[in-house]
Amino acid sequence: MMHAIPLFISSTEIVFILFIVIMVFGADKIPDIAKGMGKGMRTLKNATNDIKSEIQRSAEKQGIDADLSKDIKEEINKVKGEIEDLTGSVRRKL
Repeated sequence: MMHAIPLFISSTEIVFILFIVIMVFGADKIPDIAKGMGKGMRTLKNATNDIKSEIQRSAEKQGIDADLSKDIKEEINKVKGEIEDLTGSVRRKL
């Protein structure tokens, strides 16, 4: 099952990009390129997690309630859901 790509790239475009990559780098270099990209993504994820944990620790030291951001996110998601319900009913009527 193919998952939707958040950049709205169609499967045809992905195949075309892969074809270009194979033409430029050659099929034997693809695993090395993918491995390097994987390491880069992992490094970026680790750095992001480090920053998040540092912000969390800093907030706890300052006495800031970190759960407040979770509450805000929950409220935003509730409002987003209500808006989607409203727009969905409007779309059905049109």
